Amino acid sequence: MNVPDNLKYTSDHEWVLVDGDVALVGITDHAQEELTDVVFVELPERDKTFDQGDAVGVVESVKAASDIYAAISGEIVEVNEDLSDDPSLINADPYGDGWIYKISINLESEVEALMDPEDYEDFIS
Repeated sequence: MNVPDNLKYTSDHEWVLVDGDVALVGITDHAQEELTDVVFVELPERDKTFDQGDAVGVVESVKAASDIYAAISGEIVEVNEDLSDDPSLINADPYGDGWIYKISINLESEVEALMDPEDYEDFIS
């Protein structure tokens, strides 16, 4: 299982990569393995503001549908439109081409409170 050490993680199996005042968010390798083949992604609404933990979208697989949550509070500034045409990018490259959305960082403390890679590995084991 791939748990990159440059990311932060949520208990909802999302990863967060901070880039200045924006965070890039996707679902973890563990989550995509549990879901199996992703067949549809309902992307968050761009320019909409969410609180940490709010449902922002849905990932559907041949096995199940799962909500995507706001990893942190902020405004959705970009979504990965490529997932509309090829949702399997989440399975093929969950930490790269399979990213889901970018969100502005409202509270640095929320980012700091996310799990580090070691804590996330403990969480999923």
